[in-house]
Amino acid sequence: MTRPIRLMPRSAILLGLALLLGAASAAMASSTASHRVQILPDIWMDQLQRQRTIRVYLPDGYGKSDRRYPVLYMHDGQNLFDDATAYAGEWGVDETLSELQSARGLALIVVGIDNGGDARINELKPFDHPKYGPGEGEAYLDFLVRELKPRIDREYRTLAGRDHTAIMGSSLGGLMSHVAITRYPETFSRAGIFSPAYWIAPAFFQEARQFLPADSRLYLLAGGREGEEMVSDYRRMTALLKDSQEAAVLHRLAPQGEHNERFWRSELKAAIEWLFPPETPDA
Repeated sequence: MTRPIRLMPRSAILLGLALLLGAASAAMASSTASHRVQILPDIWMDQLQRQRTIRVYLPDGYGKSDRRYPVLYMHDGQNLFDDATAYAGEWGVDETLSELQSARGLALIVVGIDNGGDARINELKPFDHPKYGPGEGEAYLDFLVRELKPRIDREYRTLAGRDHTAIMGSSLGGLMSHVAITRYPETFSRAGIFSPAYWIAPAFFQEARQFLPADSRLYLLAGGREGEEMVSDYRRMTALLKDSQEAAVLHRLAPQGEHNERFWRSELKAAIEWLFPPETPDA
């Protein structure tokens, strides 16, 4: 079984944390919302010469209407919907979205991209690193933007424009979500940036100064118990964004937050609600 590396702040790096992979279809049957999560196995990533499983969450009522939906792309798909495939607990994305749909009518399609196991550390960083190897982040994002998104837009009833397209992840996935909206602002208008591993890509601080469209929305999250470097980088980035961006940025430092799925799950609802606020009727 492939065991990827999760990168925490340098002061608390844990190498070899497992995101349990394997046959997902049987496990999905036990999930409370599994009938709304479709598994697309063996999707070829030409840019990386690898295969990948994609998990697609469909909102309540998807099959009974011709409505089109905004789309949220998320990294580490194994961790999103099912304890059986997750490391240290799932994010509960399906339960949270079902709750939001019932409470305020917010209905999204969520596309979870499984991580690449041992390849995760390379795929989810934008630059080469002297210790942690080559950065394949640009190839990964090229796959997402130029191959995966067009396929999702063809095969599902999406609202394909940037106004309705978001990206979200944690740790390396948080870093790559920030990279994605910076490098592809014509594709993404919203990004959930949870516990971003900026330390592995310090050059990105300069890149993050690049102007984003003013209607962009960024939700930047860190936990007070994720280590001094995480908190320092979070504060550095929030100050940088305040000075350089007109985009809407909500940043939250949760004092008790730790670098784990429990923390990210607890913040998911608030992040989605902020990234997708109620639409204001035209005057």
